[in-house]
Amino acid sequence: MKSILFLCTGNSCRSQMAHGFANSLLSEQFISYSAGIAAHGLNQSAVQVMNEVGIDISQHQSQTLSEFDTEQFDYVVAVCEHAASNCPTFPAKTNVILHQFDDPPKLAKKETTPEGALSHYRRVRDEIKTWITELPTQIN
Repeated sequence: MKSILFLCTGNSCRSQMAHGFANSLLSEQFISYSAGIAAHGLNQSAVQVMNEVGIDISQHQSQTLSEFDTEQFDYVVAVCEHAASNCPTFPAKTNVILHQFDDPPKLAKKETTPEGALSHYRRVRDEIKTWITELPTQIN
């Protein structure tokens, strides 16, 4: 089975959602993980919008890439530009993919209502789900 790591700046939102969708939709094809350049803690709005689609990521831990020093991944997916530009060098067998998604917490700060803020999380969640669903055909 192939392994895949979703990498983001703080492993709090986008990489966690991608990890949750991969576990739910692609568990027969991939062992999935997520990490960040830093660990910012699990974003509770990301947990909430994932629960809305039946995926519980509440037990995920915000981890740093250094916690996976001994792991070798078949694929590393950077879900934001910051992670991609700060991504360390991986062994030659590791395929590094950049697929950037908007940052829901950053967009949500501009909103004046909780519902307005959550709309950004939901949009990005749905974009991640679509991309994860198509991932096996993209990399094969």
